[in-house]
Amino acid sequence: MALKKSKITVVGAGFVGATAAHWAASKELGDVVIVDIIEGMPQGKGLDLRQAAPVEGFDSRVFGTNDYKDTAGSDIVIITAGVPRKPGMSRDDLLAINTKIVKEVTENIVKYSPDAILIIVSNPLDAMTYVAHKVSGFPANRVIGMAGVLDAARFRAFIAMELDVSVEDVNAFVLGGHGDTMVPLPRYSTVAGIPLPDLLPADKIEAMCKRTANGGAEIVNLLKTGSAFFAPSASAVEMAQSMLRDKKRILPCCVYCDKEYGVGGYFVGVPAKLGVNGVEQIIEIKLTPEEKAGFDKSVAAVKELVKALPI
Repeated sequence: MALKKSKITVVGAGFVGATAAHWAASKELGDVVIVDIIEGMPQGKGLDLRQAAPVEGFDSRVFGTNDYKDTAGSDIVIITAGVPRKPGMSRDDLLAINTKIVKEVTENIVKYSPDAILIIVSNPLDAMTYVAHKVSGFPANRVIGMAGVLDAARFRAFIAMELDVSVEDVNAFVLGGHGDTMVPLPRYSTVAGIPLPDLLPADKIEAMCKRTANGGAEIVNLLKTGSAFFAPSASAVEMAQSMLRDKKRILPCCVYCDKEYGVGGYFVGVPAKLGVNGVEQIIEIKLTPEEKAGFDKSVAAVKELVKALPI
């Protein structure tokens, strides 16, 4: 009996969406559908990727469409649709317009892929993940926000740059909401197993934590006409890979927490095990009073956003 090939849909053919399709296809995670409302854009990018396949040697089929019918039966759906941040714009400013977009996208996905796992990339991330969960009616284990993997990757990159070591040896954790209140955890961050506080002075670590929290804004300010897309898309695909291949990796993700960490029914960034069933376990780690205070502040910011949602 032939094995069924996985199907991945990427909603949004902009920089994040097209690059996510690129990563997913090049890793041969399955066939990839790019869907967007702009006629020609997903088709063109899909065709371009198909023509890259002989060069890079991947056999994932990629195609673009404007019709959600073509996304039917997707195993994973990565939602990148939405308006990106512009210089001077906070993630919160995006709330109203992106709520409408994510609601419409989610309704279309549910119609054609009722068993899919959703990975949300649209900002403001924690609130948009809440919207997708509420609109989809999916169980919480099948709706996950991409935040912590990206934030941790930024932290890991800064650590590797500072110490001049391989990124492969650097592990880092970031908790809380995806925004200025996120909580990098130096105590749980290591280089080849060595705790970060044993390698760098407190002031250097504090500077990297601040740079991590402002990582997205730093790139927005540099680009001037757009926002980050390489690292966000790679992060979403790393999550997809863990689930499609049932790797059960423990990654920092925006997931539904109720009793966990005393959150009380919101989507926030915590360590989670990702497998074929989506979120298979939430890992609760011990926090110092200072870390817990930072986490609670971050959760409070997420709650304020959710309260302001126009749904």
